[in-house]
Order: sequence, then C-alpha cells, then structure tokens
Amino acid sequence: MLIALAIQNVVLIEALAIEFAPGLVVLTGETGAGKSILLDALGLVLGSRADASLVRAGADTARAVAEFAVGPDHPARALLAENDLDGGDPQSGGAIILRRQLKADGGSRAFVNDQPVSAALLRELGSCLIEIHGQHDERGLLSPRGHRALLDQFGGFAGPLAATRSAWEAWRVACAAADAARKRLAADQRDREWLDHAVAELDAMDAQPGEEAELALARAAMQKGARLTDDLATISELFGAGNASLAQGARRLDRIAGEHPLLTAALEALDRALAEGGEAETKLIEATRALDADPARLEQVESRLFDLRGLARKHKVEAEALPSLAAELQARAAALVAGEEGLIALNAAVRAAQTDYDSKAAALSAARAAAAARLDAAVAAELKPLKLDAARFRTRITPLPQAEWGPDGQERAEYEIATNPGADFAPLIKIASGGELSRFILALKVALASAGSAGTMIFDEIDRGVGGAVASAIGDRLARLADGAQVLVVTHSPQVAARGHSQWRIEKSLEAGITRTRLALLDGDARQEEIARMLSGADVTQEARAQAARLLEGN
Repeated sequence: MLIALAIQNVVLIEALAIEFAPGLVVLTGETGAGKSILLDALGLVLGSRADASLVRAGADTARAVAEFAVGPDHPARALLAENDLDGGDPQSGGAIILRRQLKADGGSRAFVNDQPVSAALLRELGSCLIEIHGQHDERGLLSPRGHRALLDQFGGFAGPLAATRSAWEAWRVACAAADAARKRLAADQRDREWLDHAVAELDAMDAQPGEEAELALARAAMQKGARLTDDLATISELFGAGNASLAQGARRLDRIAGEHPLLTAALEALDRALAEGGEAETKLIEATRALDADPARLEQVESRLFDLRGLARKHKVEAEALPSLAAELQARAAALVAGEEGLIALNAAVRAAQTDYDSKAAALSAARAAAAARLDAAVAAELKPLKLDAARFRTRITPLPQAEWGPDGQERAEYEIATNPGADFAPLIKIASGGELSRFILALKVALASAGSAGTMIFDEIDRGVGGAVASAIGDRLARLADGAQVLVVTHSPQVAARGHSQWRIEKSLEAGITRTRLALLDGDARQEEIARMLSGADVTQEARAQAARLLEGN
C-alpha cells in the first residue's frame, strides 16, 4: 500500500507531506483547489511523462517521493531483483521508495531506494504498485492486453493455464527438433549426388593412414638410387679387379716374407688391406640392393602418390586426412537413410505434441467461455445501481489465427460495452468517458475482486454527474474494494466521502499574492463540517450538518 507521499514545488504545492492509512481514503475539496495536482504529482513519481509545466513558478526543481509497503512476494520485489536493485529487507517490511525530480528545463531523474533508474523502469514498477483508473489512463483495465489474464484470474485457471503452457513448450521443442532435422536432411539431399560420388571415389582410393609419407620416402630413395647406379657399378668393377691383384701379390709375398722382417710387416699390412677391401665390397653390394632403382617400381610408387595428392587437393584436405574424410562422408551418407527415418519419427512427435496442446488449449477455451459468462453476469448486476442500467457489458473472446497461438492459449479476450440500447459493442475507452468510464471500471473491479489487484487503487472523477442513491452505491462498492486493498478516491460526493476510513481536504489559499495548495487530515467535527459543505455549498446550514452526521453514523 501507499504509506506516504511527499511533494515539493509542484504547480501550486510548495511543500506537502501525506501519510496514508489503509482502507478507503477520500480526497475532497472545492473545485480548483488542486486535487488534480495531487494526482499529477503521484503520476510523476510513477513514471509519467516529465512535463516542465509541473514545476512551480519561481522554483528550479520539482520533487515527488512515494513510499510503499509491500510483502516479500510482491511482484515489485521480483522486478527490483531482475534489475539488480536493492529492495531492502522484505522480511522486516522494508519499504520501496520511488523518487522523481523534475527541472524547470524539462530534465528529470528517477530513483528507487536512492538508486538511479530509468523513467521506463519507474513506470513499470509503478504499475505493479498502483492502479489509476480514469479517462486518461490507457493502462490497467482499459488495455485489452491484460484482459485475458484478468479473466484467467477470475476463473481460477492456474492449473489449466499451467497445463496449456507446458503442452505449448513441448510442442515448440518438438517442432524445433523436427525443423532442425529437416534442414539438415534438405542440405544433405542437395549434396546427395556429390556425396555418393565422393564416397565411391574415396572407397576406390582406399587411402591408408601414413601411406602418403611412406610413398614419398620410397620414391626419394629410388630416385637417389637411379642417380648412383652407374657409379656403383664402376666402383664394384674396380674393387673386384683391385682385390684380385692384391690377393695375387699377397700369395707371392707370402713365399718370401721370411727373408726379411720388413717383408713380414708388408705381408701383414697387405692382409689387412684385403680384409678391409672385402668388407667395403660387401657394403657396396648391400647399398646397391638398398638403392634399387627398378623403373617399374618407381613408376608404380609415383602414380599412387600422384593419385593420393590429387584426390586430397580435390577435397581441399591434406593427403593424410583422406582416411578420416572417407569415414566422415560414409557416415553422412548413412545418416541420410537414418535421417529420413528419424524425420518421420520427429514429425510424428510434432503431431502428437500439437494434439496434446490443442486438447489443453480447447479445455482452457471452454473454461474461459464459461468464466466470461459468469463475469458478464456479475458486471451486469453492478451496472444498474451505478446509473448504468441502459448499458451492456460483455467479454468478447476471439479465436486467434494459428500464427498467433501461444503458451496462454488460442484466443484473445477483450472487455466491451454498449452504453445505449441498440448500440454496438466497443472497447471501454472508445465509448465511455469521464465519470461514466470510472463507474464502468468500478463495476468491473468489484466483479473481478477475486482476481486480485495492485495494493493501491485510485479512482478519479468516479462520481461526476451523479448523486443520491447512485453516489451511495458508488461509495458502497468502493468500501467493498477497500476491504482487501487500499483505495484512494478524489470525490465531490458527500455519500462517497462518508464511506471513507480516512478523509483529506485539499484547499487553496492566497498568501502575499502567491496561490498555495494545502492538505489537511479531517477528523471528528472537521470531517462532519466538510461533508456538510459538500452537501450545501459555501453556506453550510444546520440541516446540512445534521445530514452529514447521519451519513457518517450510517457508515
């Protein structure tokens, strides 16, 4: 509820501080005293457009501060948390304080619990805390966007609504899975011919891991061997001839080696040379075999290597990646067949999910239709006492095209009225105006009382043009609403004022050539005197005072 409102330098109000009580709070005063200024200041702190004309003449800045007491589970606290704003300690009843400053040049700043915020957030937060009902308020009950939700609250459809939302989400997930599979399959189908050819080509090549590197080494060795073949042959011939000559010389030297020590040493050296020469000849034979330069083998290796590298270039991969590419494309080809079968299953799941959603939504639609009939009857019962007996009210439920279906069902709901017999139904804001509109909203709020509302409701111009029994009916319904919420009403009706739990008088005075607006809390005799003034005008009579006393006693 709204605990307090402080206003400074707003139009005619220099400084004003009000502490509000629970229940029905009435604001009275003579025409032009400044009741609308109070609502303008409250609208400013709730995020309305910053209008420099609200700044009091001669002042640099206007300021409005509103303090609210809300419970720990109030939507306003969730909104603060979503925006990383400190909401105080909800368990200890921490208040939410909204503040708005407006400069004479039109600039403004907004704060929540002394933390700077945007005007848009202030407006969103304000709509959670207060409902303002009047001809210029295009939110709340005048906005069709919220009518379906109010109907669901009136009908108590938390269970069916949750079931519909769950079914919608399951259908959405099934559709997303089927769409993704369909897109993948379509992309693969477009490449089907290429994919089949590529798989066949890679299968035929049958590239092996590490094969390209092995072939490259083998080719390099054979190319080197081809260059060395002639040299090795010549060297082998020379080694053969040289070894034969050395062997013949060693045999002759052996026969005479005993004749002199030096000959013995020469024979030993010759024997060593023969051994080294033999070993060298063996190594040459081995090298010749290792550097085999068979032209047919070389051509075979080069052809395979060329084919591997050509296929790798074609697929824009390294030759070493050909085996993994072959496995990947084979998997894609196999997935085409599996994908077609999988898509059939996914499409079946989509149909089943839609059937379930349709069933849940249809049940919700039927429940809404029944609730709409009950709501229409409840509102109709309130119209006659409020001098709206010629008017008709209906909740129009319109099926939505499938493209507009959603988690909350398959239809929209909108409250409509016809103010005269034979007139067409139309939205509230397009037909009713002023006090008539406020009385329509009051009738609807009374009928929707079980659906809940913001903690504070404000009604403006609700009793314009009515009096007597109608005004009493308005006061009675406002008091009923105030049993479960705080209701502020700006009124010219003594019958309405007498129903209030508390009453404030707004008065205007001229001091030293400056017009000022003040607010006073009335009690006892002062309240009786104010209601008497509302009954008789400027000249308060004893009869008016007696009538005021009877009104207060009756309430």
